[in-house]
Amino acid sequence: MNIKDLDREEYILSGNSSCPGCPASLGFRLIGKAVGKNAIIVIPASCMTIIQGAYPNTALILPTLNIAFAASAAAASGISAALEIRGKNYPVIVYAGDGGTADIGLQALSGAAERNENITYICYDNEAYQNTGIQRSSATPYGAWTTTTLKGKQERKKDVPKIMASHNIPYVATASVAYPTDFIEKVKKAIKIKGFKYIHLHAPCPTGWRFPSEKTIEVGRLAVQTGVWILYEIENGILKLTGPSKNLLEKSARKPVREYLRAQGRFQYLSDEIVKNFCDDIEEKWNEIGMILNLQNHLSTT
Repeated sequence: MNIKDLDREEYILSGNSSCPGCPASLGFRLIGKAVGKNAIIVIPASCMTIIQGAYPNTALILPTLNIAFAASAAAASGISAALEIRGKNYPVIVYAGDGGTADIGLQALSGAAERNENITYICYDNEAYQNTGIQRSSATPYGAWTTTTLKGKQERKKDVPKIMASHNIPYVATASVAYPTDFIEKVKKAIKIKGFKYIHLHAPCPTGWRFPSEKTIEVGRLAVQTGVWILYEIENGILKLTGPSKNLLEKSARKPVREYLRAQGRFQYLSDEIVKNFCDDIEEKWNEIGMILNLQNHLSTT
């Protein structure tokens, strides 16, 4: 896909209420490029609630339902069922933050996935409750500063894509706002698949992660290039690395993780021990992916 071939129409207006360098508004802009004007969006309480503007005005040029924090997947399920009854085939897309996905909305998310509802759920993961004061979420990485983890979070980041894959849904993917064509292609693929689809979008937040607002894409690319954020998709149970991650299975191909950590103020005071634990966790994930890929290759040749 060539970025120049994308739809020129914009589905989020300029002058909206997002912070400078906001990855949530950028992610929504890319979704619009992927789905066009006929999609229906469900947004729980989150940064996007503020970004779209105060009633009766909105910055979003798509039909949008604002819903309670815990209920986005349930509301989207109802919309999808109503459209099916009416014989309409519009994509129904949830666009939620990590707080409304990994924490408060997890029960509705799991229920909709278990029922294989015909919706696409996209989590823009800025790794904290950024809208309400940068409090930690279960998606906050190990060692990261937030206003509720002043000495760094002591728990590992919850792996929501892995949780969703365990539901045996047709499509699970990770993506990054720093790699727009990879994300757009995954959204385009997801909305064509019948059943429940989940995309976890890495969304570096200048405000909460403590880096200059013009560095959003740079930090997002570093996350992928260092192997901290792995781009992949699982389609009908088959795992495949995508984008730059296809060439990063070997540790020697990746940039040093410390480059990613140094770019953010939230990791400013990490001890050598915490950095080592952080890096070990990343290697564990890559080793797991390597074993899965080897097993898939073995099964395909026997």
